[in-house]
Amino acid sequence: MTATQAPPEPKQPYSPSPLSRVLAFLRNTWRGLTAMRTALILLFLLALAALPGALLPQRPLNPDKTASYITAHGWWGTLLDRLQFFNVYASVWFSAIYLLLMVSLIGCLTPRSLEYVRSMRAKPVLTPRNLARMPHFRESRVDRGADEVIEATRARLRGWRLVVRDEKDGARSVSAEKGYLRETGNLVFHFALLGLIIAFALGKMYSYEGQVIVQATGGEGSQFCNSGIYAYDSFNPGLRVDGTDLEPFCVKVNDFTAVYTAQNQPTHYQSNIQYQSGADLQSNTWRPYLLEVNSPLRTAGNRVYLINHGYAPKFTVTYPGGATRTQAVQWVPSDPTTYLSQGATKFDPPGVTDSAERRTKQLAITGLLAPTPFVHGGLLTSTAPELDNPMVAVDVMRGDLGLDSGNGQSIFSIDQSMVADGRLKRVARENLSVGQSITLDDGTKVTFDGVQQWVSLQISHDPTQDYVLGFAVAMLLGLGASLLVKRRRLWVRVSPAGDGENGTVVQVAGLARTDQAGYGEEFVRLADELLTGGKRK
Repeated sequence: MTATQAPPEPKQPYSPSPLSRVLAFLRNTWRGLTAMRTALILLFLLALAALPGALLPQRPLNPDKTASYITAHGWWGTLLDRLQFFNVYASVWFSAIYLLLMVSLIGCLTPRSLEYVRSMRAKPVLTPRNLARMPHFRESRVDRGADEVIEATRARLRGWRLVVRDEKDGARSVSAEKGYLRETGNLVFHFALLGLIIAFALGKMYSYEGQVIVQATGGEGSQFCNSGIYAYDSFNPGLRVDGTDLEPFCVKVNDFTAVYTAQNQPTHYQSNIQYQSGADLQSNTWRPYLLEVNSPLRTAGNRVYLINHGYAPKFTVTYPGGATRTQAVQWVPSDPTTYLSQGATKFDPPGVTDSAERRTKQLAITGLLAPTPFVHGGLLTSTAPELDNPMVAVDVMRGDLGLDSGNGQSIFSIDQSMVADGRLKRVARENLSVGQSITLDDGTKVTFDGVQQWVSLQISHDPTQDYVLGFAVAMLLGLGASLLVKRRRLWVRVSPAGDGENGTVVQVAGLARTDQAGYGEEFVRLADELLTGGKRK
């Protein structure tokens, strides 16, 4: 450096721009998200996140049980509710894991699929220069010509992907590969898993499930039609279902039969029903079906399940003027073993148009129903779930039932606030057998006419169920192929013997692409056949 030359300026350290930092962060995040390790972690987290849905009551399925659980567990139940543990499959955190898993799988499978297509289109790899260095190697001199050995090798390796190449010094080689179905099965498994996740997501959007109680008499009140949400007792729609476009069908329940053990445990439920859907609705054609617990009715894209049953006591109220009202309203079992049931059957007085007067004469028959009664000290209970001279222990309430208030109320109970305010009073209490009656102070007679049966039906609609089954089968097939199929390579080099000797030198080498055992025996068998011209030693 001369005195007149200025010293070189020090290089400034590289400082990436904010945009470069953002792009680098996004690129690294995408690479981490689309790694197979990340997909496996997310799959584990999804299974872990589903556990609360199996261990805790879920509000869409059983809101009453959920509310009771929250109340019983105080602040802990309230905290779990705020964290959406009682509606797991619609929670933000479960949906986030679900979406991340889908994105991760798509990011993993796209490059692997492209690589798979390229490998399928490529020819088998070149024959290595030194076959003796392969894990499996055999060499022998045969009295056959090179062309004869090559053709025999082609015939023996039928079903393998192979290519014949000419080499230096007059040598020829065969490169063969087999077991590509292993990678095919691996991709099928992961694509089927992705399809299964998408199908479940679509099922949550377009499926619905509802429950309804139907009288099992074949007459009035024994028919259900899938015409709208109002026809259900409870209805759980998917995110894209508003209940206005349900596939129509009708079901009529003719009877119900239950079989119990000596310990009052049910062993079999069945119900003879009739149904109509599609063109049958226009022609009013009813088709018979035997509905059982594990044999749902499938019609109009829906499944109808027999869930439970119970009893509906039938009462007739005869008013002083001679008018009668008869009702059979389902009562809910309070004891699942003996089917001791409780409920409320409500009546409006006939011919009373004045609302104030009507609210003083409404009747409710509440109490217990015993299918197989046992009375001890005047207290009624049930000893078995079958109907055997059933009895009821009733309280007859008169006054304002709150039916005109505009507020909904349970069909199984009365509004206790009306009792507390004195607007609804008990006017009679009695144990009644079938045919017996109570006469009230104003001459009204209440008669216990008998018991009818009701069944609880569940209607489930899931347009993705066939796809879920197909993807599940594909996962099993793909997993089986990826575990059972062995990837292996085989090379055969045929060259003149040299040194003025007659014959051909045949070298056979093999390489297993997986760690599975068994290729050693297969290679020995193949090498023996190739070196001996098809004759096994």
